[in-house]
Amino acid sequence: MTLYIIGLGLNNEKDITLKGLETIKKSDFIYLENYTSSLSCPVKSLEKLYKKKMILADRNLVESEVESTILKNAKTKNVSFLVIGDPFSATTHVDIMLRAKELNIKVKVINNASILTAVGITGLQLYKFGQVTSIPFDNKEIKTPVEVLKKNQKMGLHTLFLLDLNPEKKEYLTVSEALKYLMGNNVSRDTLCIGCAAIGSDKPEIKFGKIKDVLKVSFRKYPQCLIIPGKLHFMEEEALETYSTSS
Repeated sequence: MTLYIIGLGLNNEKDITLKGLETIKKSDFIYLENYTSSLSCPVKSLEKLYKKKMILADRNLVESEVESTILKNAKTKNVSFLVIGDPFSATTHVDIMLRAKELNIKVKVINNASILTAVGITGLQLYKFGQVTSIPFDNKEIKTPVEVLKKNQKMGLHTLFLLDLNPEKKEYLTVSEALKYLMGNNVSRDTLCIGCAAIGSDKPEIKFGKIKDVLKVSFRKYPQCLIIPGKLHFMEEEALETYSTSS
């Protein structure tokens, strides 16, 4: 039997690939990972389109109980493990694949869009992004995001900050909170940045400008992320101006 790790894309139930949908329909168990990101639709919308009941997989199930649930079932049945975005944007899911292979469980991966590529809508060139980092809710003593930013800036690379979230409790770190964290760690208010919300949806919110100006923007959608650009090509500058806070 097989463990299928399937990317759902970034927006709603319709972002699934045809290959992914066909695989879900022939699976015996469907697990939906629901803690690393969130879709703009309820679980019921997925169940209606896919015609399958979803088993919600929280962090505890995926990281601590996976062998007694997902992998146990995959030894004798076809199991689909659904991941918002692309399957391996989160290292947790690499761990599931490795554990499955150790148990001689066949694994197949079906890819989809990821925030790591969808940020190309900003006009920034993807190959010029440096190390990606995350800003957690509890960030008072956290310095890693700023250290990553400094390292990327030395090389002229763009920095993508993924912002913490807890979809179960509908809690999301906002662009504003992330900018305040950076300023609290000596990042200048005049630093250029791009605030993004609901990337991958039909109507994403994207604003470009200095930190002090983007701070004034009210982003209403989720999840959100933040980019500090590195050295800009003239085409990148032209693209970013279409999202300017002054326009």
